[in-house]
Amino acid sequence: MAALERTASLGRRHFLEHLAWGGLKLNAADVRKRQKACILLWLGGGAPTIDMWDLKPGTKVAGEFKPVSTTGDFQISEQLPLLAKQGKKFSLVRSMSTREADHNRGRYYLHTSYVPNPSVIHPTFGSIVSKELGEARKGLEIPAFVSVGGGSEGPGFLGMTHAPFTVNSDGRVQNAQLEGLDKPRLAQRLAMMDVIETNFIKSKRGESPQAHRDVYQKAVDLITTEQMSAFRVGDEPAAMREKYGNTNFGRGCLLARRLVECGVPFVEVTMNGWDLHMNAFPQLKDRMLPELDQGFAALIEDLAERGMSEDVVVVCMGEFGRTPRINQNSGRDHWASSWSIALSGGGLKSGIAIGETDEEGMAIKGKSYVPGDVWATVASVLGIPLDRKYVSTNGRPMHVTNSGVVIGELV
Repeated sequence: MAALERTASLGRRHFLEHLAWGGLKLNAADVRKRQKACILLWLGGGAPTIDMWDLKPGTKVAGEFKPVSTTGDFQISEQLPLLAKQGKKFSLVRSMSTREADHNRGRYYLHTSYVPNPSVIHPTFGSIVSKELGEARKGLEIPAFVSVGGGSEGPGFLGMTHAPFTVNSDGRVQNAQLEGLDKPRLAQRLAMMDVIETNFIKSKRGESPQAHRDVYQKAVDLITTEQMSAFRVGDEPAAMREKYGNTNFGRGCLLARRLVECGVPFVEVTMNGWDLHMNAFPQLKDRMLPELDQGFAALIEDLAERGMSEDVVVVCMGEFGRTPRINQNSGRDHWASSWSIALSGGGLKSGIAIGETDEEGMAIKGKSYVPGDVWATVASVLGIPLDRKYVSTNGRPMHVTNSGVVIGELV
């Protein structure tokens, strides 16, 4: 118990020293002036962006949906009416060309800027943000990288301190070690771990015991800090919850807003189900696109109304797009050669579509972009130096975005 009391005391003292950071009781207007953040809306499975952001009406590859005008200078699917109203607040990049059409390889590539390599495990961009921005936010007592509704990629050679903290869309922790763990039980477990790990650390057999202790200390902080109130999505007014939608994705987007408002610099919200090889259009129309439309549009509007748009950049993408040609099962298959993503906020230019595909969406016309370019653009608005290098566990120097370049039309 003494160990827990010391930890709680430190937590309270830390909290008082940084009163402006006191959970959702902080001065949000002041935080908005200073704190940069990124929200990644991850469309797991590879969304058919040709039916969302870059439609091809009147061609043999056209799907069942028609394009409609937006308040921006581009058209999107008629199945995204709420986003069409927010068109002046986000932009599209229609010239992604990423070559990795396998789910796992594409997911890794889009998260890390690197293709998989058996000799090194690269950190996901959220882990980079955790290291670069999270470590500087001394008053932040909850994790700097939160993954909502699904696991992100890992921290790679940056270590478990910068791993994603995974929660459900309602803010519940997805960690069996923390479920039902009250303070007395935690104190007993800490006392045992302290004896074991102190001796092991003194033996100098590697960094893993210290990393494990650091992670466990974070668990203590989570139990004792008032900032955990940021995870309570149910505290939001009913009207706000309805605005985002009564879906896992909608609640996840609302939770993301609460977390960045509290000072968390990177939040990833996962919406799975986009691997639409069969009967794609009924699924898109009945569930997938309405859920995306409501949650994404509400997030854009909410951030703008709270004066947070300039500091919070939102990226919406999956591991690849889907084939222009519709298959025999009325679906679309994996396609990494030419597809689209959406970005909002962060001071980026909005209301525009960058890049172009050919008449049937089979190839990029002009310049194409890769994941490193996307994350270089985000890093630039977050204030992360693009020339920053890390050294991997095998001694190899690594750029934060694999030498990606900023997408000039967006800045």
